[in-house]
Amino acid sequence: MLHRFAVFVAAATALLIFAGGLVTSTDSGLSVPDWPTTYGWFMFTFPLDKMVGGIRFEHSHRLIASAVGFLIVVLAAWLWRAEPRRWVRRLGYLALAAVVTQGVLGGITVLWFLPEPISIAHAGLAPLVFCLIVTIALVTSPGWTRGHPSDDRTLQRVAAATTTLTYGQMLIGATMRHTGAGLAIPDFPLVFGRLVPPVWTTPIAMHYAHRLGALAVAACVLATAGHVLFHHRTRAELRRPAVLLLFVLLLQLTLGALTVLSGKQYLINSLHVVMGAVVLVTSLVLTLRAYRPRFDAAEPVQVAA
Repeated sequence: MLHRFAVFVAAATALLIFAGGLVTSTDSGLSVPDWPTTYGWFMFTFPLDKMVGGIRFEHSHRLIASAVGFLIVVLAAWLWRAEPRRWVRRLGYLALAAVVTQGVLGGITVLWFLPEPISIAHAGLAPLVFCLIVTIALVTSPGWTRGHPSDDRTLQRVAAATTTLTYGQMLIGATMRHTGAGLAIPDFPLVFGRLVPPVWTTPIAMHYAHRLGALAVAACVLATAGHVLFHHRTRAELRRPAVLLLFVLLLQLTLGALTVLSGKQYLINSLHVVMGAVVLVTSLVLTLRAYRPRFDAAEPVQVAA
């Protein structure tokens, strides 16, 4: 039951990231200028008939964020009472602290009129919260407790590098979105009809760095998945996330291209944001499973149901 609840919280967190992407993609961040109230109303009593225009996106984001925060409180409490492994309980506490920090950053973002550093920090923390919840869901699953036989150091290094690089790429993307550089290069796959920008400005450099980062992430994903499929094709716990990682990478690259070609259509742009987080956690799951043999010594007891 604990594992299933953690999976549910992870799905809710993905929905929250999508809702946050909608707020940014529709420029609705200041549609509700006060916080934690909504035009002076207590958040949960704000009339539905007043949720129009950008208010609909911003207020819905707040409601979903509050629900996810409550779910993470329940998850942390459940881990405290039922989880025998101290390090797993600490993941729950860390997730709770992270989501509280995320809420505070969201409030400051509104009250200080969308300052770029705070907005970027708010966007950068969201996938980390997602990673923590997905990690909890993974390590409380029945499959995790069965253990795995081999310790492939090469896979561990390349998978960890892929996860780290993917998060770095998400930070570049967050910076690009919150500094208005999303369409600094308006064509795709070329750059003003060339391979390299003919002129350079800060927005163009940021956008170009994001494109180069996408190529680097794609190369790392191909290396990681290729290693798994060549050396560990019989190990389903590695093969499945490797194949999924290839699929979500392809989907993410397609969404990135469509974001530019559609002029940042808000649904496509928001799906691009959440799919980046899905690429990140898929790579993280593969990385954790690659490192699974190293957890054996620290897990003398079975996970509680």
